[in-house]
Amino acid sequence: MFFRVNVCKVNKLFAILALKLNEMAEARSIEALSFHFTAGVAAGTLLSGAFRSPWILSGGVFLVIALWTASLLRKEGRERLVLPLFLLCGLSCALSASVSGPFLPGGTLGKIASEAATRLRQHIDGIPFASEETAPLLKALLTGDRSALSRETVHAFRDSGASHLLALSGLHMGILYLFLSRLTWIAGSSPRIRALRYGLMVTAAAFFTLMAGASPSLVRAFLFILINETLRILGRPKDPVRVLSAALLIQLAADPSVIRSTGFQLSYLAMAGIFLLYPHLERWYPEGGRFNPLRKVWQTAALSVSCQVFTGPLAWIRFHSFPVHFLLTNLLAIPLTTLLMGSAVLMLVTGSPAFLASLTDRLARLLSECLRIIASM
Repeated sequence: MFFRVNVCKVNKLFAILALKLNEMAEARSIEALSFHFTAGVAAGTLLSGAFRSPWILSGGVFLVIALWTASLLRKEGRERLVLPLFLLCGLSCALSASVSGPFLPGGTLGKIASEAATRLRQHIDGIPFASEETAPLLKALLTGDRSALSRETVHAFRDSGASHLLALSGLHMGILYLFLSRLTWIAGSSPRIRALRYGLMVTAAAFFTLMAGASPSLVRAFLFILINETLRILGRPKDPVRVLSAALLIQLAADPSVIRSTGFQLSYLAMAGIFLLYPHLERWYPEGGRFNPLRKVWQTAALSVSCQVFTGPLAWIRFHSFPVHFLLTNLLAIPLTTLLMGSAVLMLVTGSPAFLASLTDRLARLLSECLRIIASM
């Protein structure tokens, strides 16, 4: 009896919350739908930790059906209940995942990607780099395999605040996406070529996501590329916040349990900082010519600050640490990582010529040395 009374109180609380959120969001925009669905997933995840009875799931599904039926009976009700409906859908999805567990099939494409990652690691191991640290670092940056990294290298990345460079994320996907975009740009921009480029970019992003282990941050980056490229091919405007909201909605609908992942939370918080805070910081720099190295430095610094403002509190709560030298680290590490990955990909694509292998080795050693110096400060 006590259990049922408390569940009723929880349902009443969520009903009140849904009405309040509905009043706040006048339009049924993707941002509002995504926010309500995410709130529902978060609520369902919290509830699943205390209540694991399947009848709660059945009650959630019943409420969704009842609300949907009620919305069909009255036209004005349909408009009013769409946002609470999304909240309850998120709640139901999270409870469903907690009862039955996420469905993660090992498909053919996933096996092919896993085999490709193994062959890529073997190929990297076979390149005669001058430094023993280069091959393990490349495997970490290109395949997500950090098992061969030395303890000193891991500590240098961690203590300098560059651990996010070893965890494959949107940064790595963005670098590879930019490289592939520039490489295919020479093919032209006719409708047929644009369609071929769209298929190539999306397929390559999906394959890399699977090959690198499909972490929550990589899946988020893939969804960003998929949505952006789809909007581009359709000639539709791209609003960053709407893209973020759509990706969040799709990822949580596919796997509600991912909301527990710290990587997932940090990834979306970082992108929220970039989209919401970075434009304001970037505009503080005075207008000037097109080529302005100092402006590039300011943009990198503003990007780092924007991410840190949004992710710093969660990182402190989770890990009880804060990267003091994050600004200096990112000003040096991000450009070097971009150059290193670009050089490595070009080296692998062209058959690992000696001069590219030497350049890649020098960049890898320079990156490691910079981070060691920062870590010792």
